[in-house]
Amino acid sequence: MTLEPHVVETLTSVSTATLTTVLLKKGLRNTWLRGTKPLKPGQGRVVGKAFTLRFIPAREDLATPASWASPISTRAAIEVMPEGCVAVADAVGVSDAGIFGDILCARMAKRKVAGLVTDGVMRDAEGVLASGMKVWCNGVAAPPSVAGLTFVGWQEPINCGGVAVLPDDIVVVDDDGAVLIPAALLEEVLAEAPEQERMEAWIMSEVDRGVPLPGLYPMTAETKARYEAWKESQK
Repeated sequence: MTLEPHVVETLTSVSTATLTTVLLKKGLRNTWLRGTKPLKPGQGRVVGKAFTLRFIPAREDLATPASWASPISTRAAIEVMPEGCVAVADAVGVSDAGIFGDILCARMAKRKVAGLVTDGVMRDAEGVLASGMKVWCNGVAAPPSVAGLTFVGWQEPINCGGVAVLPDDIVVVDDDGAVLIPAALLEEVLAEAPEQERMEAWIMSEVDRGVPLPGLYPMTAETKARYEAWKESQK
């Protein structure tokens, strides 16, 4: 099931940095997926439900080119990815075997998958970029996935970049990498994140005016009163 348009619109307006602050205030410290760097800077912000993919270290009897035709394969997984999802792949930190290349990414783009996030690496970088698929990963490597990984399933709990990711959790990703919003906390984050973003934008405007940081960031009671007065003036 895809996210409702108002959810995507709201989260697209909030940076991943702001989201980590909102989640930290709720006691969640481990929400940023390590190693998820933009394959191409400036891809924009992507929001979607997580569609999880799980790899394990390669075993020679399983990780073969023949496995690509198996009913349990990356090819089969792509064909059930819903439009608007963010594919999140656990590549167990392997950096010398690319999980996906240009053909698979082109098919994902055709199916209108919003983005691909992995703590692993890609191959066929030039072709992947040409496919139009938005990708966040930990680099590139020429060898195929089976050189270092075995694909074992999709839509199950995974570990990506040291973060527990469950199917249908919400992923927001931009130039700072990927942040996970647990599905159960979505409504709370939607209610609080825009206000956090607005408050930080106001603080930046104060910095631009030359206001010193002590008492401004974090705010004192006096500063909070000035901020609330400014909000009222914007209505």
